Amino acid sequence: MKAREEKLKQIINWAKENPDIRTVLLTSSLVNPYAPVDDFSDLDVELVFEGMKPYESDKKWIECFGTPISMVEEDETFFDGKHAMKMVLYEDHVKVDFKLYEKSEFIKEVDGETLPEDWDVGYKVLIDKDDLTKELKPPTHQSIMIKKPTEQRFQQLINDFWWDTTYVAKCLKRDDIFYAKFMMEDVIRTDYLVPMLEWYIASEKEWNNITTNKHGRLFKKYLSPELWKQVEATFSGSSIEDNWNALFACADLVHEVGTFLAKKIGSPYPLEMENKVRKYLNEIKEKY
Repeated sequence: MKAREEKLKQIINWAKENPDIRTVLLTSSLVNPYAPVDDFSDLDVELVFEGMKPYESDKKWIECFGTPISMVEEDETFFDGKHAMKMVLYEDHVKVDFKLYEKSEFIKEVDGETLPEDWDVGYKVLIDKDDLTKELKPPTHQSIMIKKPTEQRFQQLINDFWWDTTYVAKCLKRDDIFYAKFMMEDVIRTDYLVPMLEWYIASEKEWNNITTNKHGRLFKKYLSPELWKQVEATFSGSSIEDNWNALFACADLVHEVGTFLAKKIGSPYPLEMENKVRKYLNEIKEKY
């Protein structure tokens, strides 16, 4: 994206001429070899200051790189005093997430025993006037790799999934679409389906350095067309019947993926519990 490249050049040139800025890093997807990049990918820029406070309180410097149309600010208290954030969307559609460090805090991060996750996924040093990054460890990318679950973690997830399907059923019977959607999307999809599909994909690759990026962005790439169709069936519209169909599609998906994973990690699958919960779900749908 040409506008993004030009924006980064502007930031680099401004930082070079600004004596308050000592180091500049580019992080996140643009320097992560495992992340998909397109025209909507953000610029994630870390600025290390000798005297950060004026830049944290004043927003005028943000306009050096274009006209903002929206901005979110988070001060040091939000990050336990380590850094501040200014996330800016510009009129040219480029979004820049500025992370602001005081030099002393940045040095503490560099000297830490392990890399912070933001750096472990990948970084590129753009400016370093004081050799602050000389001892910065190289990224391992391991923080984003899918790890094999313990048997306890797997069993807990399966148990919690079937437990929470009962809440969805009651909400649908009550015509309470807001709560039903919360349970399906915020809880079941995020807490259970996403990690389960991550484990499934990683298990097929023998748990060998595999990532599906944030919130399953690469699921479609790694899943078979047949399984992806099953995943799509778990998404629903606003009608109650549509949501019942999605709930049962979700149950079928968890059964298929869960039984596969149970064999892979050498753990029993709680089929008896599943059958009892399925009976309950059907009875709630049909009898009340």
